[in-house]
Amino acid sequence: MGTIVMSGTVVLVILGFGNHLYWLAAVAVLFLYLQYGRDSSASRGGAGGGSSSGGPMPADYRAYRDRRDMQAKWERRYRRERPLEARRQEREKSK
Repeated sequence: MGTIVMSGTVVLVILGFGNHLYWLAAVAVLFLYLQYGRDSSASRGGAGGGSSSGGPMPADYRAYRDRRDMQAKWERRYRRERPLEARRQEREKSK
C-alpha cells in the first residue's frame, strides 16, 4: 500500500510543475495515508485477521488481552443484569 501511495505522490508532484493544484493533491494524499492508511493497515495483521467484534487486530498482545478482558467483563455484566435475555440468546445460539 505504501508503495502505491508513494508512486502516486511522485506522479502528482511531477504533474504539479504544470499545475500547482496537483501538489496540493499530493500533500492531501500523503496526509490521508499517514493519518488513516498506515495505522489501519499495520494493525490489521494480515489475512484472516480481526476479532469477533469486527474491529482491527491490536498492535500487541497486551492490548488484545485488555480488550478481551473488558469484553468478557461487559458480557458477564449483561448476563447478570438481564438473565432472561441472556438465556434466550443462548437458546437461539444452540439451535
